[in-house]
Amino acid sequence: MAHASWTGFGRFEVLGIERIKPDKALADQLKVSDKTKSVVRRENVFYADADPVYRVTTWIPWRIAQGTGLVQAEVPHQYGIHGVFEDEGHVMARISDEVTARMPTPDEVGYLNLSPGVPVIEVMHTSIDQDGEPYEVTRFVMRADMNGLSYNIPVE
Repeated sequence: MAHASWTGFGRFEVLGIERIKPDKALADQLKVSDKTKSVVRRENVFYADADPVYRVTTWIPWRIAQGTGLVQAEVPHQYGIHGVFEDEGHVMARISDEVTARMPTPDEVGYLNLSPGVPVIEVMHTSIDQDGEPYEVTRFVMRADMNGLSYNIPVE
């Protein structure tokens, strides 16, 4: 398990990185094949002090991740995965976020150490580059008792 610091949090833990075959919905969202191992899945949990605050799963097309720091636990770039994306020619031009609140699954109760009755906030985030192409999808599952969302986005 790798540990690193992240602004506002004590640490994060890399739970796994693997090349997988995506389901049809994810494949369509990333414009990749659902017939092959066409994406890399990165899973992390972020902590505030000793408390797990949210779990993050990021899916990246293999054609982008292959041979880069995106397949390493400790991403060797001062700006993390987004620095690697930019080095690979994918500059974030737009984002698409879908936000829902719901009760947690039994697994989420366990890995977020949730008290009974505490809901989660789920954000499905898609990064879209300067050519209008999606290059990363990330699901954030956050403890609703320790998180909030604030958006400040220009309207075109």
